[in-house]
Amino acid sequence: MSTVTTLPQRTRRNTELVLLIFAIGIVLLAYANVGLATDGQVPTDLATLGIGIGVLGLVFHLVLRWRAAYADPLLLPMATLLNGLGLVMIHRIDIAKDRTLGEGAALKQLMWSGLSVACAIGLILLIRDHRRLTRYTFTMALAGLLLLLLPLFPVIGKNINGSRIWIGIGPFSFQPGELAKILLTIFFASYLVATRDALSLVGRRVLGFPLPRARDMGPIMIAWLASLAVLVFQRDLGSSLLFFGLFVAMLYVATERRAWIAIGLLLFAGGALVAWQLFSHLQQRVTLWLDPFAPGVSDQLAKGLMGMASGGLLGKGLGQGRPQLTYYAESDFIIPSFGEELGLVGLMAILALYALIVERGLRTGIGARDGFGKLLATGLAFSLALQIFVVVGGVTRVIPLTGLTTPFLSAGGSSLLANWVIVALLLRISDQARRPVDQARVAQVGQDETQVVRTR
Repeated sequence: MSTVTTLPQRTRRNTELVLLIFAIGIVLLAYANVGLATDGQVPTDLATLGIGIGVLGLVFHLVLRWRAAYADPLLLPMATLLNGLGLVMIHRIDIAKDRTLGEGAALKQLMWSGLSVACAIGLILLIRDHRRLTRYTFTMALAGLLLLLLPLFPVIGKNINGSRIWIGIGPFSFQPGELAKILLTIFFASYLVATRDALSLVGRRVLGFPLPRARDMGPIMIAWLASLAVLVFQRDLGSSLLFFGLFVAMLYVATERRAWIAIGLLLFAGGALVAWQLFSHLQQRVTLWLDPFAPGVSDQLAKGLMGMASGGLLGKGLGQGRPQLTYYAESDFIIPSFGEELGLVGLMAILALYALIVERGLRTGIGARDGFGKLLATGLAFSLALQIFVVVGGVTRVIPLTGLTTPFLSAGGSSLLANWVIVALLLRISDQARRPVDQARVAQVGQDETQVVRTR
């Protein structure tokens, strides 16, 4: 006679620790490789860097053991590896440009890495249950819109390279749109959970498409107008595409109505066409995309393409190429920098890491036991996927350049901070998604979200 038993769910924290040590080992190996290629010796601060990254990773790991024991075991090692590789490439470009430690971007990036990891740890400790975020649905929306508008304010708003997406306070600069992306994703998830029945069930069929009612079109029209406002007033094509694409994708996931995808694509195509006819900077980007080698246009994209082509299949080796010849090689064009020195094989390995992070995020969304958690995890994973597609598509000439940064790799504190916050939220949701049902029920007793009352 056979019996059916349930295998106990394992936390996989030991697996996470082993992978974390492996990730830090790869980063230190890459750092040593750069030192040998550029100075002919192993960097003297290799041990210091290893201890610093190791302490940050170990503290994060211990906090997860303490507060989120069932969190996804792959997210932290993969984020650490990408962050570390970005630090190595930024340091390598600093060396190529003869920048001192104080002048270069690597030290700033290292400081932002520490701050970002500290914020992610703080979020894990502060947010014990991701469903509490639904209490602040419209607060999140207002805060997100305010952050989006901050660069337009006088005095603090800064126009850099034609885009007004920065604010500056004293010597510090920050891109608030990165955090606005997360706040608006939380708002979208919470709003759609509350209204998805009306959005998915009510409406009429037009030309075979089940269209929603006009009054239900309000959210998508607001998202469309907001993305157009970002495009027009801040001249930021990348953020505009990211915000609108994120909302339409979450709308489709929540309602399963293909009509939303068709409406969203038509609205964005129409808005982009009008903006292209009205604004010269968009026309320049499209011209550069159609013919990057044409005389009279910027040679930034051409240099990036030639750098990746010179890397070939296996690359020139870390520290042995000339990625510094491309403008913004440590930020917007860090993907071509890796392509030149690690080749197509190395670049595909990096893209595989991103694909795994997105897959773990989507898996978390599937496994979440509440609608808000499903939508939030799916939205965060999709925002990463869309951003990576837009960045890689731009530097490989699949789509026009947009100006977005590569998550975890590119120099820039605000981007790094936002991406570690996304990882923290995914870890928090995955903890409840993977936690055994019995323990989850015990954890809910006495919490005000569930209103479960112990009677004896």
